[in-house]
Amino acid sequence: MSIILSHEELIKIREQLAAQNKKVVFTNGCFDIIHAGHVDYLIKSKRLGDVLIVAVNSDESVRRIKGEKRPILKQEERTFIVSNLKPVDYVTVFEEDTPYEIIKKLVPDILVKGADWSKDKIVGADIVESRGGKVETIEFVNIQSTSNIINTILDRYK
Repeated sequence: MSIILSHEELIKIREQLAAQNKKVVFTNGCFDIIHAGHVDYLIKSKRLGDVLIVAVNSDESVRRIKGEKRPILKQEERTFIVSNLKPVDYVTVFEEDTPYEIIKKLVPDILVKGADWSKDKIVGADIVESRGGKVETIEFVNIQSTSNIINTILDRYK
C-alpha cells in the first residue's frame, strides 16, 4: 500500500488518527535533491509526535518558487524518495505555492519548519495554534541545501 495519498485520502486518515489520540506532525518542502539535512530534519520532526505527514510541492509549485530550472527531480521521484524515508508516515502533493490549504484541511497537532523561518512567517501557524496545536522550528545540523549541491556539481563539472 502506498503512503503517497491524495488530500481526500489523507483527511480520512487524519480523522482516524485524531480518534486514536495520535499526535500528527506536519511539514512541507520541495525535497528536490534529498540530502543529509533533509533526513535529519525529518527524523527530528517525527520525534515531536506519533505520525509524520510530509507535503511536497508539485513540479509547477517548485518552478514558481525556485525558478524555471527547478525541480531537478520530478514530483513522482521526489514523493517516492520521501515516502521511503524511515520517519515519514504519509506524503501528499500540493499545487499551491504554500501548504496553507492542506494545513487548513488537516489541522495537524504540530507544524514544523526549519529554524530559518521565524514563527510569525510560518504558513498555517495561525490555524494550528488556534486549535491548540504547536508550531516548532528545527535547527539545521549542516548548511547543506539543494542549491549548494547544484552549485558544487556545476563547479566541478565545468
